[in-house]
Amino acid sequence: MTPPEAPFAILGIESSCDDTAAAVVLSDRTILSSVVVGQTDLHEGFGGVVPELAARAHAEKLDAAVERALAEAGLGLRDLAAVAVTAGPGLIGGVLAGVMCAKGIAAGAGLPLVGVNHLAGHALTPRLTDALAYPYLMLLASGGHCQFLRVEAANRFARLGGTIDDAPGEAFDKTARLLGLGQPGGPAVEAEALGGDAARFAFPRPLLDRPGCDLSFSGLKTALLRARDECVGRESGLTWQDRADLCAGFQAAVTEVLVEKARRAMAISDVTAFAVAGGVAANATLRAGLQRAAHEAGLRYVAPPLALCTDNAAMIAWAGVELFAAGHADDMTLGARPRWPLDTAAPALVGSGRKGAKG
Repeated sequence: MTPPEAPFAILGIESSCDDTAAAVVLSDRTILSSVVVGQTDLHEGFGGVVPELAARAHAEKLDAAVERALAEAGLGLRDLAAVAVTAGPGLIGGVLAGVMCAKGIAAGAGLPLVGVNHLAGHALTPRLTDALAYPYLMLLASGGHCQFLRVEAANRFARLGGTIDDAPGEAFDKTARLLGLGQPGGPAVEAEALGGDAARFAFPRPLLDRPGCDLSFSGLKTALLRARDECVGRESGLTWQDRADLCAGFQAAVTEVLVEKARRAMAISDVTAFAVAGGVAANATLRAGLQRAAHEAGLRYVAPPLALCTDNAAMIAWAGVELFAAGHADDMTLGARPRWPLDTAAPALVGSGRKGAKG
C-alpha cells in the first residue's frame, strides 16, 4: 500500500516488558500523544518483573491506553494511515498482547499493520527527535539489551558489539535489590551514588583488557555482592555511607566500561554522529561521559529526551512511519517474537537477560 501524502499519522503500541504504551506520531516528526502506563507497583514486591503478571496487565490496559492516545491526539481511527506495534523481542506474553490488540484495531478499521522490532524503535529515536541522517553510531543500553549499532536504514543495522551476559540495566536492578533500594534500580542507584565515594571500592572493569566492543556485567554484579558482604561482616550491617559508596563505585565502573567501548566503536565507524538510547542512557553520569567521548572523536552527540529513552510507543510509531513510508506492511500472520536480532548477519550474542533475550 502506498503511504498517503505527508504528514500522515500512525498509531504505535508497545508492550514488550512492563510498560503499556500507545502513541500517535505524524510523519513530520510531530508527537501528537504519548501515553505510558507503568507497572512498578504491581511488580515491586517481587524484586523484578513477573512475566505472567505483566502480560495480564497489558491485556487489561492496552485498550484504555490506545483510547487515551487517540483522544489526546484529537484523532479517530479513520484519521490514521496505519497501526505499528512492537512484535518483539521481549517478554512473549506482553508482546503477544500488543500484537493481538494491534491486529484487532487494524482489522476492524481496515488499516495497514506494521510490525516493529523494539530495538529498532530505540535505535531510530534520534531520527524522530533530531532528524539525524543515516548512517550514525548508536549505543542502545537498557534493562534487557546493550549493543553498539551502525544504523544504516530503518531496517538495516550492523552490530559492532554487545553484552555477552547481563545488560547494564539488569545489573543496575540487581545492584538495587542487593542494597535494599527500590525499583527500577537505575534511578535508585544513581540517586544513592550522589553521596558516595566512587574510589572506595576497587570494582573490576570487565573486558577492557580485551579488544573489541563486546561487554560483560555479570562479574561486576558478583564483585558488588562480595563488597557488600564484607561491609556487613565488618560492621554487622550496611551503613548509609557504605551503600552510597557501593552505588558510586558500581556506577563508575559501568560508565568507564561503556565509555571506553564507545570510543572503540567510534574509531571503527564511518559516521558523523553518535547517539544513545534506552533506559540506561537516562543516567546523567553515563551521558556526560559518552558526550565527552563523542566530542573528543569529533562526532555530533545526540541523546533523546529522557521520556523517549525508556520504553514508549512514540518510538514504535516513528519506526512504523519509516517502515511504512518505505513500503513495508504486514498481514494478519504477524507473530510475536521473544528474540529478534537487528543484525541478522552477525553471530548471536551469548546469554539472555532477565528482561528479554539479547537481540
